[in-house]
Amino acid sequence: MTAPSSVAAAPAPSTTFAAARSRAHGPTAALWHAVEVHRPAAEVDGACELTVCGSLARVMTDEQWPTAARDVCPVCVTLTR
Repeated sequence: MTAPSSVAAAPAPSTTFAAARSRAHGPTAALWHAVEVHRPAAEVDGACELTVCGSLARVMTDEQWPTAARDVCPVCVTLTR
């Protein structure tokens, strides 16, 4: 029989999200989306990135996620809770 391991599991790293703004396309309004960030903010500021819901949007590091705006993607809100 082996002794139980005394190594504690490391806590999972927290996920960081940035706010990103999509463009309006036909009947679809421009919305705020969430982008999972794996790089420093300076590298993603203004870049088009794939959002949590699968859209493409331009990252705006001057906005926080979740944003207080009313025009926010409901899928991104749900997936980042």
